[in-house]
Amino acid sequence: MVPGDAVGREPAGPSAAVAPLPAGGPARPAKRPATDVERRALASSLRLRILRMTLDEALTNKEIAQRLGRDPATVLHHVRTLVDTGFLVAEPVRPGPRGSRERPYRATRLSWELDTGHEDAAAGAEAMAEAFLEELRAAGWQTAGLTRLGLRLTDAERDDLRERLAAVLEEFAARPPSEAGRPWSVFLAVHPDPSRD
Repeated sequence: MVPGDAVGREPAGPSAAVAPLPAGGPARPAKRPATDVERRALASSLRLRILRMTLDEALTNKEIAQRLGRDPATVLHHVRTLVDTGFLVAEPVRPGPRGSRERPYRATRLSWELDTGHEDAAAGAEAMAEAFLEELRAAGWQTAGLTRLGLRLTDAERDDLRERLAAVLEEFAARPPSEAGRPWSVFLAVHPDPSRD
């Protein structure tokens, strides 16, 4: 998987059995294999964006639809899929405008605990890349710190790079959210260069 959800957040590269934290901190538990239903639920850029939106703030279906510029009925289908698979949880009903009652939803961060393996990897990777591009366009390209790097690595060196990048992401994922912090997203991809042998 590729880090991001952050779909919440999605893990990077091949998943290690246990990702150690720096300075002798507690090890994070092994990621459990995702079910087929969970993998399919995460293979949608729209659903990944919903998870990102509800990571730090509970939102109603109507609020999610407004932020996405989508029809509420279409969004409700995706919200229900995420609730049914455990990626979203419904919070208690709250008062809405003009005496209405609204149900907000919040991301559970389950996606970060899963190893999606390589089945349907193309669909999940494409959904993550699409979600990244949609969010970056909405935020503005000038807001992102982007970089590219071409390397020539052995398989062992490539695995070392992936493991070290995953360890940094795991370290930050284990931190409690900063109250004064601003939401940020991370997208990382390590892939073979198709223009080289």
